[in-house]
Amino acid sequence: MSLKISPSIGVARLGNSDAEFMVAPEKIGGLPFDYDMTTGVKGAPVEKFKDSIGLVKRQGQIFKVYDGIDELVIGKNGVKALHWTVHLANKKAAWYQYTELRGNLLYPNNQYTTAEGGPDDVEVRNPDKVGTERNELIIDAGPRTISGVNQTIELDRTNMGLAPGYTTSYPEYPNGVENINGLPVESLGTICTDAEGRLIVFGAYGAAGGIDPLTSYGGSDTWHDDIADGSISCTVEYETPGDSVAIEDRSWLIVGSPDFAPEIVNISTLSDTMFDVAIRTKGLNPDMHDGSGYVDAYNPEYNREILPILERCRAYQWVANVQSMTAFAYPTLDLSDPLTNIQARKDFFDYFRAPNDKSIAQADQSQGVLFNNPETFDIPKMPINSGSNSVSNTTVVKFLALDETQYFLMEQWSKSLFVNHGAVPLSTSLVDDRDQVSVGNCVGLPMSPGIEVTWSVQNPAIYSAAYKISVDLAADSGLDPMRDECDPVNSSCQPGDLTKRMACPWQADFFQCTIQHINFDHPTINKAAKTTTTTTVVVESWDEVAGDYRRTEVAESTSNQPLPPSYYSYWWPPQSPWDVLTGEHTLEGQEDSHLPAGQQVNYARGINSFVQMVEHWYALAFIRNNNPETNYPYFTETERNNLLFSYKEVGVGQITGNPDDSDTTIPVFYLEKDREKMAGKRDKARLFVDFLEKRAFKAISVTKGGLGLPKSGTRSRR
Repeated sequence: MSLKISPSIGVARLGNSDAEFMVAPEKIGGLPFDYDMTTGVKGAPVEKFKDSIGLVKRQGQIFKVYDGIDELVIGKNGVKALHWTVHLANKKAAWYQYTELRGNLLYPNNQYTTAEGGPDDVEVRNPDKVGTERNELIIDAGPRTISGVNQTIELDRTNMGLAPGYTTSYPEYPNGVENINGLPVESLGTICTDAEGRLIVFGAYGAAGGIDPLTSYGGSDTWHDDIADGSISCTVEYETPGDSVAIEDRSWLIVGSPDFAPEIVNISTLSDTMFDVAIRTKGLNPDMHDGSGYVDAYNPEYNREILPILERCRAYQWVANVQSMTAFAYPTLDLSDPLTNIQARKDFFDYFRAPNDKSIAQADQSQGVLFNNPETFDIPKMPINSGSNSVSNTTVVKFLALDETQYFLMEQWSKSLFVNHGAVPLSTSLVDDRDQVSVGNCVGLPMSPGIEVTWSVQNPAIYSAAYKISVDLAADSGLDPMRDECDPVNSSCQPGDLTKRMACPWQADFFQCTIQHINFDHPTINKAAKTTTTTTVVVESWDEVAGDYRRTEVAESTSNQPLPPSYYSYWWPPQSPWDVLTGEHTLEGQEDSHLPAGQQVNYARGINSFVQMVEHWYALAFIRNNNPETNYPYFTETERNNLLFSYKEVGVGQITGNPDDSDTTIPVFYLEKDREKMAGKRDKARLFVDFLEKRAFKAISVTKGGLGLPKSGTRSRR
């Protein structure tokens, strides 16, 4: 008997719709599905990602039990019951403040606390909580068990299905929830069983709130959000009395933010990251990597191991302005035949930068190089995304590279050491396809910190085997807020560990991590201290006898800004789009959007601060392929909540003071505050306004003096 929970690592996603839901895609770059819980029958790919009001559907992850190739369900093959236990948690408020790559133990001498305990130590979030008080900062839903068919348990304070004796933990808000900024976190999601006993876990509701004003995109004290991760276990009970089997290997669940462009795949996915770790450190395929290095005789299969990288580069054009990268996605020669165009294939590969060597603390490596020929500034090397640290000056990684295994496979291809078995990619027995799908729709690189998870997934310490998270069984009795799962002393994960390094609230970094101005001529410096001095002469007059009194006032301000010269780059546009095409084709749709169809626009236009993103993230569009199942994709915005936004054309003369300049206007989108005006726009608008009125969302304040410059170093958003 070989029982397995599938997938080994699943992904659910947040949404704020109470009425409708969807389930995770069944292929990388696929659409989520409709699902009938009462019958256990999968429906068609979703047509709408939002409900009838305009709220985002929550995405659920289905977990199944397999005995070899056969799925086990209640009432068949002698199965009486499936007893599922789900333990989700959020450890963000109890972890360290976010700092780019600091704490990534794959780099030497890079722990959060310096060896000398000096002033460069990274502070924890909520430092006023010490000792056992830090346990209170964890949102811990505890181990919840659900059995039978068509059952539902909310992961909230009611503690339904909770293991006896376990103490859960949820945020406490002094003087009640009316005292917080934003929305209180009251649940980490919903667990259900369908008509045959399969488990479906849904992400929570996108709530984020705290007592104190927001201080930065990385994390603000007293704040929580409802992102989570944790373990999934199952016991199979058979009809034979006393015959039950607890499945040895647990699965894991990551709850991420919505995937707003699900059909567009990241160049380096989370599945690629996990595959890379397994190849290099877990002995997944000795024919490719023998434990000491990659095997020169290994021949990758073109359609399975090379072509997907090129196709992903091509798809970025729908969510970012990446003309130079698009050029590489459409080579003018056929590079799929190992016997032809041999030199052209080598020339093509030479444009890809190699991954840095993490074992040495040296910034001047290949990922610091932008142009193929730095002397002539000819063309950026591939890919042109930001690296995992183009922000701060510690552990500098300026530009993206493929992961080590992807780079090796491409290198073999460049040497004509590959095979091509035809147009249909061959299946691989190395990793179950079902284990690759969900994580294949997540960001793998860059990691700053990431979108769903961060750099800890690159560390072999957290895996028991390929695509299997090593689980700390002691967590069944309680969680440790400061335990580092990447420390070799621990080498296993507790619920909340994979998401604790992410921004809190998640919406803030989602807003900030879009574009990046990256210095490309100084290897060790991303940003420099810029001091601005303003001198003002004040003249005060009394009378002709006393005359005038003059005084000089000098004000200085200092900020860290990208060191020129810099290059305009992107973070992870498939997950956080930047340049998109409008898609409204009707009279009403274009009246509400104020734009024609087919215009390239800024994706987040109208959301002008990360405070607004925390409040209105669900208003963003989903990017859909209007021409699927063909070789001619056409991706446009759909389902943007245009009713929420107003539009004005501002004459340039209002800025320059020259009336002649106002013959040219600048489009400005902003949030509509007049809800009655909003309600009168369309039939469903009243329902949307009713939703805004009912939710107890207190206006979010920011710290005195503002939040400083965003991650990119500029507030300019076109």
